[in-house]
Amino acid sequence: MENVDLKPNTILLGERNYEAALNYVITSAEKELLIFDQDFKHGDYASLRRFELISDFLSKNSLAQLTIILQSSDHFINHCPRLFSLLRLFGHKMTVYETNDVAKIAKDCFVIADKQSYLRRFHIDQARFKYSFDDEAEVAALVMRFGELLDETTEAVSATKLGL
Repeated sequence: MENVDLKPNTILLGERNYEAALNYVITSAEKELLIFDQDFKHGDYASLRRFELISDFLSKNSLAQLTIILQSSDHFINHCPRLFSLLRLFGHKMTVYETNDVAKIAKDCFVIADKQSYLRRFHIDQARFKYSFDDEAEVAALVMRFGELLDETTEAVSATKLGL
């Protein structure tokens, strides 16, 4: 059960609170989700709940777009089979990139919904975060940063293996 006392626009602590806030931000998205994460080991990305929320997002709007940037895609590929299956099903609406070595220095992670809402974990090793549905300045800064990280990606992760 999610904690209903998660106040937006304040610094919050705890893995369960982080996962609950992540649910709120993903649920708020209608058209676009931008996710930057080190490897999806935090945030309950392997769970059925996370799969359902992201699947619902991709299904409810024909123009919905999900862009994910990971520093390492190994955990996503090997330990998040439900989420990985969405790449096969919604490849036209979902893209997953892996960063090059230059961007591997980043230690925070964030999610942006419709360029209006965000959740930002300040450091991957600490469940200290902030989320908001109305902080235009922070969202604009994170959108710009997402673009910079996108410029530092190598190739997109493919749902199918190529070769013989």
